[in-house]
Amino acid sequence: MKKELKPVVLADMAEYQHEAIVSKTIVEKNTGTVTLFAFDQGQGLSEHTAPFDAMVQVLDGEVEIRISGNPYQLKQGEMIVMPANEPHALKAVKRFKMLLTLIRSK
Repeated sequence: MKKELKPVVLADMAEYQHEAIVSKTIVEKNTGTVTLFAFDQGQGLSEHTAPFDAMVQVLDGEVEIRISGNPYQLKQGEMIVMPANEPHALKAVKRFKMLLTLIRSK
């Protein structure tokens, strides 16, 4: 049976939750993932590394992303690539939603 295709508003697929981070996997393949996140204000991810490049697209709100110690302020409509093996961390300056695309190849 074929899955019905229909357009969706991406930012509406994950709701904000008080003092929480919500995630919803959109695509999960051996070659990569696409995940939607909703961060409440003040929430974040501690510094870590990933073996592959990851692209963050901000759909709503505002986030500070630190990559190798350098801070980047992003807001709705902006994106940044976090390079493979570079330490990075995220913190919601205001509650925000992002689409994270990870491609598992070198």
